[in-house]
Amino acid sequence: MDGFKIEQNRQAELAYDKVKEVLWEVRNVVKGKDECVEKAFSAILAGGHILIEDVPGVGKTTLAVAFSHAMALENHRVQFTPDVQPSDILGFSMYYKDTGTFAYHPGPVMCNLFLADEINRTSPKTQSALLEVMEEGCVTVDGESHPVPAPFIVMATQNPKGSAGTQLLPDSQLDRFMISMHMGYPDMNDEIEIAKGRSQRIRPQEIQQVLTAAELQTLQGMVERVFIHDNIYKYIVRLVEATRQNSYVELGVSPRGTIACTRMARARAFIQGRSYVIPEDVAAVFPDVAGHRIQLGTRARVARVTADAVLGQILQQEKQPVSYMKNQGEL
Repeated sequence: MDGFKIEQNRQAELAYDKVKEVLWEVRNVVKGKDECVEKAFSAILAGGHILIEDVPGVGKTTLAVAFSHAMALENHRVQFTPDVQPSDILGFSMYYKDTGTFAYHPGPVMCNLFLADEINRTSPKTQSALLEVMEEGCVTVDGESHPVPAPFIVMATQNPKGSAGTQLLPDSQLDRFMISMHMGYPDMNDEIEIAKGRSQRIRPQEIQQVLTAAELQTLQGMVERVFIHDNIYKYIVRLVEATRQNSYVELGVSPRGTIACTRMARARAFIQGRSYVIPEDVAAVFPDVAGHRIQLGTRARVARVTADAVLGQILQQEKQPVSYMKNQGEL
């Protein structure tokens, strides 16, 4: 039994080392955004999809490409425009006269990491087609289903400035993304490093491969086994329930959001090198999980209260549990 425990601990240590190596490689390219890199990697380990709402040029595409190279993931990028059709994403069936049969030609979504650039600039029909793949894990063309490769992650971006020619994602479709985050501008020192990096032609392609797709799936399985005490579960549900009862909120976080918060908390604990979740893990991921899932009411708009302010208030009001077991659940 002791030998089994030692082997488990050794495997866990190796997994933590791999996580640190991936973060190190991505941070070498995405300068000054360590917190964003960790959030994105947490969502990947949790098996979720990521929505990045930010202005152009802050490194959204670089972030996605860097992760794909560090983990040997096949990645495709599509710049969404109003004329992009569902078949441009999903693929299509072509009839071959010599055989009298149809053959499926895969679209760019058939990859491990799909970057949907400016998803709000395409039609609702195309948005729905992509979001269906995110939920179902397969592409349906002419009545035939084709599973996407595993693991499958979507990173979608939205430019929050300028509404001309945009189609906002409905709340029900925003719910498909595990987190929504902002990268923001770098500070002066980091931007100097970025400028130096550009002059030295540092490219994401130069990132060292740390994981394979199969190893990433193994890590995702380990994340699912991270222990959560019942008091932590209650804390998560209390936070979610508070969004539904808040006077500024018209539509609170859905049960899917509760699941996303749980999975993200597990992933953050794993990245921190723990086999158990603490309240700080939940508090750290809650704003990114809930921010795009709540819909503010008229009272909030009149008072100019933001979603971040509402969620910050909820985190302050809901008392964190002090009893949780650190020695339960092995990876």
